[in-house]
Amino acid sequence: MDEMIDGAVVGQLARLLRQVGVEPTALEACRVADQKLRRRVDVVRDALLVDLPPGYDEAAAMVRAAFEDETFTGWMLWPVSEAVVDRTLASGSARSFDDALNVLALLTTRLSGEFAIRRMLDARLERTLEVAAAWTRNPDLHVRRLASEGTRSHLPWARGVPELVRRPGVTRAVVDALYTDESEYVRRSVANHVNDLARDDPDLAADIVAGWLDHPDENTPRVARHAMRTLIKKGHPRALELMGFEGSDFQVDGPSVIEHDVPVGAEVRFTARITNTGTVAARTAIDYIMYFRKARGVLRPKVFKIMSRSIAPAETVLVDTSYSFRARTTRAFHLGEHAIELQVNGRPYGRDTFRLMDPEEMS
Repeated sequence: MDEMIDGAVVGQLARLLRQVGVEPTALEACRVADQKLRRRVDVVRDALLVDLPPGYDEAAAMVRAAFEDETFTGWMLWPVSEAVVDRTLASGSARSFDDALNVLALLTTRLSGEFAIRRMLDARLERTLEVAAAWTRNPDLHVRRLASEGTRSHLPWARGVPELVRRPGVTRAVVDALYTDESEYVRRSVANHVNDLARDDPDLAADIVAGWLDHPDENTPRVARHAMRTLIKKGHPRALELMGFEGSDFQVDGPSVIEHDVPVGAEVRFTARITNTGTVAARTAIDYIMYFRKARGVLRPKVFKIMSRSIAPAETVLVDTSYSFRARTTRAFHLGEHAIELQVNGRPYGRDTFRLMDPEEMS
C-alpha cells in the first residue's frame, strides 16, 4: 500500500498542476521513498500547501481546473483533498467550508474523500453532517458512499472524531437513508458504519437495524447481518433476536484440542459436539473464542465465526475446525498457554488449553 503514492505519482501530480498554472517547486523536491503511506500523504500535502496559492478560493480553483484532466485521479487525490481541507480551515470562512465539501464530493468520484473529511467533521460536525445527509440523494454512488464511510465513528486508517463516539446517534439519518441503496458498495459501507456504532452504543445499533427490518427490501437481511456481526459474536440479546438466532437448550461436548503443543506457524485444531436438547428446532450462531496470550502474560479473547445453522431437536452437530498461527502483520503471537471456548448463540461452553511453542524448541 505504501507504493500507492510513489515518486511517479508525485511526478504526475506535479505535471498536472503545472498545466493549470501552479509552479510545483516544493512538490518536485519532496521525497516519499521508504515511508509509510500515511506519512507520504502528509509529505505531499505539505508540499502542496507551499506550492498552491495561499488563499482558499485560488487553491480550490486550481484543483477544479486540474480535475478537468481525466488523469487527475487515483491516490494522488488523497493529499490534494487534505490540502483543500487545510486551506478552508485556515480561512475560517463558512462559505469556503461549504465549497470545500463540494470539492471533496467532486474528488471522491475518482478517489474517496473519507479521510480528508474527518477534520471537517471535527471542526463543524453539524454542518458537515447536514451536507452528508444531502449527499445520500446524490446520483453518484461514490458521493453517497462518502456520506456513510466518511462519517463512521471508527473508520480504519482515519483520524478519530471524538464527537462521533460521544454522540453515536448523530449519523442515523445518513444510514437510514442509504441501507436500501441500489449499490452494494454503498450498502456495505452502511453496514460497516452501524457495526462501528455497535462499539459505542450496542442498543442503538440494534434499534437502527430493527427499523430497517420493519421496512426491508430484498437486500436488507444481508445488510442487517453484516451490521450486526460484532454484536452477534458478543451475544447481544437483541441482535441475536433480530437475526433469528433462538434456542438455549444445548449439550456441548468440547471443545477438545487435538494437539496441546502447537509450534508457531502451525495450526491448532479442535473438535466439539453440539446437541439440541430442546423440543423445537434452534437456529444457531456457532463461534469459538480464542484467548490469545499477550506480551504481559494475560489472555485476551477474540471471537471467530464457525457457522450458522438450524439444529433439529435431538440433532447433534459436529465441529472440526482450526486456527492458523502462521506469521501475519495484523497480530503478534506470544509463546505460552492459550485457551479456546465454544460459543453458541452468545453463550460460552467448555474450555481447553494448549501451548504455543517455539518450533526450534520442539525439534
